Amino acid sequence: QVQLVESGGGLVQAGGSLRLSCAASGRTFSGNAMGWFRQAPGKEREFVAAINWSGGFTYYTESVKGRFTISRDNAKNTIYLQMNNLQPEDTAVYYCKPYSGSRYYPNSPFLYDYWGQGTQVTVSS
Repeated sequence: QVQLVESGGGLVQAGGSLRLSCAASGRTFSGNAMGWFRQAPGKEREFVAAINWSGGFTYYTESVKGRFTISRDNAKNTIYLQMNNLQPEDTAVYYCKPYSGSRYYPNSPFLYDYWGQGTQVTVSS
């Protein structure tokens, strides 16, 4: 059974840092571009960052540029999201999801439709 498990969330004060992990089991995603997404209470899920299969290309939504860093370790079948200088507006449930292709581009199709459980990030002011 294919599974992606997000972890690393928590409660931090504004200006703090967290490192999220997304570990895959059941199959490898080393050939897939991967993305991080988030959903804040009462809002739609939004794109945060993406990384291509090799880790050589990354893409960020404007609001997190310079603060968040996406990376991957294909040997561990895991992707990461280092989040620095967190702000209250970053509060959300964070999810990871694979794209169908090896390279990311805007509106890339996903490998599958369902979402994992996510990990909660709460930033206090």
